[in-house]
Amino acid sequence: MNVKIEESWQKILQEEFEKPYFKNLASFVKDEYTSQKVYPPGNQIFNAFERCPFDNVKVVILGQDPYHGPNQANGLAFSVKDGVRTPPSLINIFKEIKNDLGKDLPATGNLERWAEQGVLLLNATLTVRAGDAGSHQKKGWEEFTDAVVSKVNELKTGVVFMLWGAYAQKKGAFIDERKHLVLKAAHPSPFAADRGFFGTRHFSKANEYLKTQGKVPIDW
Repeated sequence: MNVKIEESWQKILQEEFEKPYFKNLASFVKDEYTSQKVYPPGNQIFNAFERCPFDNVKVVILGQDPYHGPNQANGLAFSVKDGVRTPPSLINIFKEIKNDLGKDLPATGNLERWAEQGVLLLNATLTVRAGDAGSHQKKGWEEFTDAVVSKVNELKTGVVFMLWGAYAQKKGAFIDERKHLVLKAAHPSPFAADRGFFGTRHFSKANEYLKTQGKVPIDW
């Protein structure tokens, strides 16, 4: 089937788009956008891929669901649109960056600037019904995003995977640590950040590793 996604990803994922589960998923998502309020906006469902073509991927950060509040989700894990209050988990991410690299907390929680440097900000589920967290789970998105992670793992080398929280760590359990750097920590949410996210220095570790791979580090 014809899915509007960035060209390099289109080639790599085309076989997924032809599978029955994805056709069922596409039908479900289309019906939801027609009958319900769904986030992110339809033209930003694949924003993570548009902003970070396959050839550019240097870092993968796995999230779970898009934000389900008004005007928050922009198709990138942990990210919000410009002008939207920075959510607590993202504030904690920025605090760790400050502690790790000395960078002040940014004025915006829009992480497009990371994506355009090669950070794939991938949620496990790419859509959600407004005000209803987890409402689009187990509809096929997880199988699709597993395939995305698998393709990066298989076809690239020297990628940094940041797996925060048990869900992300389970999703990335098959990543080959002989050819990639896998960084694991507690989730940055206020409920868990003090129990193994703060102090992990993932951002400097990622940049040090990227340098060893001959890649330009990320300006976090």
